[in-house]
Amino acid sequence: MADKESVTQSAALRIPKIRALVVDVDGTLTDGGMYYGAHGIELKKFDTRDAKGMQLLERAGVLICVITGEDDAPTRARMEKLRVQCYYPGVINKLQVLEELVKEWDLAMPEVAFVGDDVNDLECIAAVGFSACPNDALPEVVANADYICARPGGHGAVREVCELLLKRISDS
Repeated sequence: MADKESVTQSAALRIPKIRALVVDVDGTLTDGGMYYGAHGIELKKFDTRDAKGMQLLERAGVLICVITGEDDAPTRARMEKLRVQCYYPGVINKLQVLEELVKEWDLAMPEVAFVGDDVNDLECIAAVGFSACPNDALPEVVANADYICARPGGHGAVREVCELLLKRISDS
């Protein structure tokens, strides 16, 4: 079995030049759980390593965008804390938003990477230049993604993708 470093290197070699990373939230940046406290307060767990990976990519010149079907206070608070400028909550048709963004950014779909975990992410996964999913994504997503992370959603999967993209950038 190949070691993690050789798997990472071989995956990075297959990645086209990426200028934007688009990420789903529930099940990707979070573990997919929805936690409710007393009085119905909703809580979500985010992994700080994912956030750092996105910040490092942004510093390297890659556009970062978060598109999610949910519109909730915990995610809004997290995006504000991370200063994510491109945040689209409550999106029903993620591909439509992604296509509009690609035009606005003056990019082509092959220059976009997407990370998602559920059936509502499949159209984006099929449309972009590089797609990835956490290892606990739905089987249909795993079958269609270019890269399956070693980590599950909410536990560093997005950071893993960021590291691949950073490796690709440094090898260019």
